[in-house]
Amino acid sequence: MDLQAAAERWSLMLGEPYEQGAAGYTTRVTLPDGTPAVLKVSTPHRESEHEGDALRAWDGDGAIRLLAQEGDALLLEGCEPGTRLSALAQDDALDVLIGLLPRLWIPAAEPFHTLADEAAWWYPQLPRTKLGDAAREAIDALAHTQGEQVLLHQDLHGDNVLAAQREPWLAIDPKPLVGEREFAVAPIVRSFELGHTKRDVLHRFDRLTAELGLNRERARGWTIAQTVAWSNSASHPRDSVAEWLL
Repeated sequence: MDLQAAAERWSLMLGEPYEQGAAGYTTRVTLPDGTPAVLKVSTPHRESEHEGDALRAWDGDGAIRLLAQEGDALLLEGCEPGTRLSALAQDDALDVLIGLLPRLWIPAAEPFHTLADEAAWWYPQLPRTKLGDAAREAIDALAHTQGEQVLLHQDLHGDNVLAAQREPWLAIDPKPLVGEREFAVAPIVRSFELGHTKRDVLHRFDRLTAELGLNRERARGWTIAQTVAWSNSASHPRDSVAEWLL
């Protein structure tokens, strides 16, 4: 569904668009009763395929609320002032994330991709480098030995949590998977917005694993695996995160 068709479908008044990212087109809208909302028309992509399903499952608990969905068009609650979590000091942002993650870890199954299947999809695309080998070793060790399966937001970095009115902070733009909790630290550990030095990265890793009671070795392996898989090349700035964790 295109933008105009979505606006007509829900009788929306289009407003000022947000800064656009790779996930699609997002704009402020007004509902027929005058309530501010957000319209997002997503670009089809494997990782965001079940975004609406994840938001529906969370039902506004720690995440932006889904108001309606029609194909690739999502009508979302307004999220103002919309300040990014990355505007906070690193430890203040970590306080928010450590409180938020357990709320997002709910039991889930269909229709989401599993972490094991996603890791198998990454596997043949990993580079033939030291880091690629480390990522493959981690997947071999972890994919089929996971703990309890919960819903995961695999892109929960400092710019995907926004200040809101209904709650102080809400997660947006999920790329959902079902897998073990240890995987959830990966996008936060490599969240450049929260500081990109070895000290910053290891500090995030230490706080997240310790305060959330996660297995450090499993969290380390998953962070290396996803970081290398999402680098999309044999040499990428994200690779430094994986190097520091090895």
